[in-house]
Amino acid sequence: MLSVSEIYGTIQGESSFAGLPCVIVRLAGCNLHCRYCDTPYARAGGTPMSVEDVLKKVAGLNTPLVEVTGGEPLMQEEVPALLGGLLSTGARVLLETNGSLPLDAVPDGVVRILDIKCPGSGETDGNRWENLALLSGGDQVKFVLCDRADYDWARDIISEHRLDRFEVLLSPVWDTLEPHRLAGWILEDGLNARLNLQLHRTIWPEGEPR
Repeated sequence: MLSVSEIYGTIQGESSFAGLPCVIVRLAGCNLHCRYCDTPYARAGGTPMSVEDVLKKVAGLNTPLVEVTGGEPLMQEEVPALLGGLLSTGARVLLETNGSLPLDAVPDGVVRILDIKCPGSGETDGNRWENLALLSGGDQVKFVLCDRADYDWARDIISEHRLDRFEVLLSPVWDTLEPHRLAGWILEDGLNARLNLQLHRTIWPEGEPR
């Protein structure tokens, strides 16, 4: 069984898929405690659902893009089966993970969005660097930034690990780092990265409809 926090249709707010209709499958439970976490309700609780029930719920929302997120989805052992089941329906499948757990069981064909934790998160010890070797050209690497120190750290990591072979996403913490400041730093450095704003917060400032 899976522990599911919520399943709903929305407009994808982040990554290179921002702006597209998307079904969010948010699983419950997380093994990290990021200081800026914007989904603390997904840390605990959850409704038990079988993989088959989740697939039926997703199918009823009739949207070809699906993201499995959390919490941290890879904490749950049935997630690879869920991802495989979603792929078998013909959906484009995204997996957003905090990067602290192995990616080797994730099926081919899933777009892996790997979050690398910056110092401002308080969770840099959770970064599992060996996961970078498991990424492919279609995958994405995300940094959530609190301040200039986080940006400088991320820029150095991007260079050290040659991460610009993937889609690199730089996301300012909402109400903490002003987007225009991050945009200026990217332009000053000529960094090959995408400014990754949370579009859903702009569309629904009071919270997404569920």
